[in-house]
Amino acid sequence: MKAIKSRIVKSLPVGATITTCDNSGAKKIMIMSVKGHKTVKGRKSAAGVGDYITASVKKGVPGVRKTVINAIIVRQKKEFRRSDGTRVKFEDNSAVVLKDERGTPKGTILKGPIAKEAAERWPGIAKLASIIV
Repeated sequence: MKAIKSRIVKSLPVGATITTCDNSGAKKIMIMSVKGHKTVKGRKSAAGVGDYITASVKKGVPGVRKTVINAIIVRQKKEFRRSDGTRVKFEDNSAVVLKDERGTPKGTILKGPIAKEAAERWPGIAKLASIIV
């Protein structure tokens, strides 16, 4: 996992429900924790583009529902600033479900654009992405 060059705003707190943009069987997931994120006592940890999260499947096919999965955030509505000064925001908050801890996606198709920061950090997602913004 590489470092991200831009300043990502952490806009998805623990408990947020987001959609998935792959064909893994999960439709909506709820963030349970953010890996590698530390906060002040009493503050909820939050995730942004490129972050590795643990989530619970809320909607999806019956075999996948009510399971705990790992995922990576690939889009967020809240705009963030890149190092060249441009600001980027997406239409929705979305994540990709992972098969293992190294970052290989469970699905075979990724729908919609993927943030450049997530694609640089996770090469397995970059291979399947059709559009990288």
